[in-house]
Amino acid sequence: MATKKANPSWIDVKAKLAEVDSAGLLGLLQDLYAASKDNQAFLHARLHLGGDVLKPYKATIARWLWPDVFKNQDISVAKAKKAIADYKKAVGQTEGLAELMVFYCEQDSGFCAEVGQDDESHFDALVRMFEQALKTIATLPEANRPALWERLDAVRQRSHNIGYGVGENMDELLAEHWVDD
Repeated sequence: MATKKANPSWIDVKAKLAEVDSAGLLGLLQDLYAASKDNQAFLHARLHLGGDVLKPYKATIARWLWPDVFKNQDISVAKAKKAIADYKKAVGQTEGLAELMVFYCEQDSGFCAEVGQDDESHFDALVRMFEQALKTIATLPEANRPALWERLDAVRQRSHNIGYGVGENMDELLAEHWVDD
């Protein structure tokens, strides 16, 4: 009698999938597609379907970093960062990652400057994302960098209104990583 593992792994899934015919695989993918918006965004991004594959990831970032305070929506750095990680798993194109990282910084710094925030760990996460964005932009072809650098410079300038040394930390990072093209 075969025993079932309590915690199946990818190896177990892969073995079962090898037994499924193409119609069965298509049915499985259709069910996964219908199961969640995250799965849909993943497949659209992976298969390069639709106009702007970054749109659902940006919507998630915007929701979690610039919540509607009148609806008592909460902030979640982890859920905003997960959108970037999900895109990276789906496609991982450097240009898209850089765009999402810059967008994250724009949303977060905009909310903090306009509405307010007093969570030091939240500010630390913003500065870390700012640095990741700078490093990612530096790997792009030269022609793709200037617009993103300028957007991050605007984030840096706005972040001086946040306090907690956020703007000053960004000054240092920008001076260290900015490459004039």
